[in-house]
Amino acid sequence: MVVGFPKRVVHGGLGKQQLEKTHKSVLDFSASVNPCVPQFAWHLDPECLKYYPDDSYSALKDQIGKVFHRNPEEICVGNGSIEVLRAFCAARYRDPAIPRTFFTESPTFGEYELSAALAGASRVTDPRSASVQFLCNPNNPTGQLLSKDEVRVKLSAAKDSGSILFCDEAFIELSDPLQSVADIRDPALFVLRSITKCFAVPGIRFGYGFGDQDLVLKIETARSPWCVNAYAEAYAMEALLHLDELAASRAAIENEREFLVAELEALGMKCTPSRANYILFDCGRNASPLCEALAGRGVLVRDCTSFGLPTCIRVAVMSREENRALVEAFAACVH
Repeated sequence: MVVGFPKRVVHGGLGKQQLEKTHKSVLDFSASVNPCVPQFAWHLDPECLKYYPDDSYSALKDQIGKVFHRNPEEICVGNGSIEVLRAFCAARYRDPAIPRTFFTESPTFGEYELSAALAGASRVTDPRSASVQFLCNPNNPTGQLLSKDEVRVKLSAAKDSGSILFCDEAFIELSDPLQSVADIRDPALFVLRSITKCFAVPGIRFGYGFGDQDLVLKIETARSPWCVNAYAEAYAMEALLHLDELAASRAAIENEREFLVAELEALGMKCTPSRANYILFDCGRNASPLCEALAGRGVLVRDCTSFGLPTCIRVAVMSREENRALVEAFAACVH
């Protein structure tokens, strides 16, 4: 390992890796994706594969712009939301006049710190001294959701200190899209979005963001050329027309979340109130052996040691049948 070089962030979503390793089916509660996805048809003309994608992604941005009432010049795209995050950091911290500092609350998604560090930035404890303030809403792994008014307060504070508020709304479509700030135009605000979670397509790898036109132009320059492949573009073009259908998903998730919380608390777990499609709970012991025991039963959960929470586990909210299987596996492992 190169001395001083940051380490990769630990992620969930190891179901495919585990399947290839053991050749046994698994229930992957470590990846928080929609258990109740709207069904729709989509098509990719094979002729598209003969050509490079349009690297300006004009048709795709027009589609996004119509859905969110934003100008295409205010929209950037990437091979997953993390590529947009990396390109944002590269663009923001390239200016020598911008302090290479950032602020994140804890615990939260680890890629903010890694992406900023790769761009040469350091974490500070006072948000007023940060040139970028990262906010995950709803937060990962806690599931806490800030209201739109609460985010506006944070935006105002960021502007007063000369900072940019980077608001990651990757899970908001499965939480409460009315609290989104994607409709706010402000040079001090950048909003990150994803279709991975709400349409349960992590294999597609597509993310997008909204920001000031000058910043977006820099991000589009910093990202890899042709970063969105033809399959991802075709799927996203259609999926964006079905966002309203996610209301049924949110209702199902809320119902199943209540079921899971009741069952886990009955097993002695302390659950953090969540507004997202995942639940963080404290099992009152080192979580790693319990995670390993569950994996041995074909159930994958998110060990939150990497979040700085060594006694905590995060689980996705899935279907009732799958959630029952999770509860049964927990009951067998904790008693």
